[in-house]
Amino acid sequence: MLLLINTHKILDNLKLNFDDNGLWALYIALAIIMFGVSLEITTEDFRRLFKNPRLVLIGIFSQFVLFPLITFTLVNIINPTPSIALGMILVAACPGGNISNFLTHLSGGNTALSISLTAFATLVAIIMTPLNLAFWGNLYEPTAQILRTVEMNPFELTKLVTLILGVPLFLGMLYRKYRPTSAVRIAKILKPISVFILMLFIAVAFYNNLDIFTEYIQYVIYLVILHNFLGLLGGFYFAKMMKLSYRNQKTMALETGIQNSGLGLLLVFAFFDGLGGMALCVAFWGIWDILSGLVIASYWSKKSKSTKIIV
Repeated sequence: MLLLINTHKILDNLKLNFDDNGLWALYIALAIIMFGVSLEITTEDFRRLFKNPRLVLIGIFSQFVLFPLITFTLVNIINPTPSIALGMILVAACPGGNISNFLTHLSGGNTALSISLTAFATLVAIIMTPLNLAFWGNLYEPTAQILRTVEMNPFELTKLVTLILGVPLFLGMLYRKYRPTSAVRIAKILKPISVFILMLFIAVAFYNNLDIFTEYIQYVIYLVILHNFLGLLGGFYFAKMMKLSYRNQKTMALETGIQNSGLGLLLVFAFFDGLGGMALCVAFWGIWDILSGLVIASYWSKKSKSTKIIV
């Protein structure tokens, strides 16, 4: 028991090696990723959503209310190390990851809905990510204690999220409007590159802190896997409960369970000084949700093909 308490203290006080140059590289990488995603988004995507506001409400509720609530419940049941718990809450506060569009297409889901929700959720995240982090983080006393020791200015957090997500989104959509042919070509190139950039960044972060990761990664592996599974499951069955089509159920599952952990990692280093448990949790999320997303999307893809053959 004493060993467990000491391990928790070490994790909560652990700081990962990450300098200002690395932080700026992550800023730029995430902005490029968001710009690449936004090249596929048009104002028509927003119009399409507003023609069916029920889908908007279900998608936004699933991402920014349901998943944080699932996370808060899980944290209270398992009672992980406070810094890991805050990492889980931070992941749930982030919008869906851009790779969800590719995974939705692969799974046979509603790609147009996925792209539209990515655009809308990105805008909503400018307000909801800081709000959810503060609300759920302060609602759980162990994480509230961490938040009280961190000088996290809500305005600065909102400003950073706006610069990283909002500005590239606006610029990408503007470029798509006036240079549609060129935008499509660039998007096709940027999409695989952006995923590679994010994975490379996480790999470098792992390498630079290899001794820390190898010693403590076992404390977050099962939590991240369970957390991600509940996000995917929650999104799918909430959409089913709302009587959405099977295509849209798959879409909501991926939009809810695939998170923008790159943004989460940036916030860990920008506002929490690379807090060990948080960084371990968010970094592993960045790898795991892509792997789990590929597995479930491939399964759905094969299932759809076999159904078509039978029919």
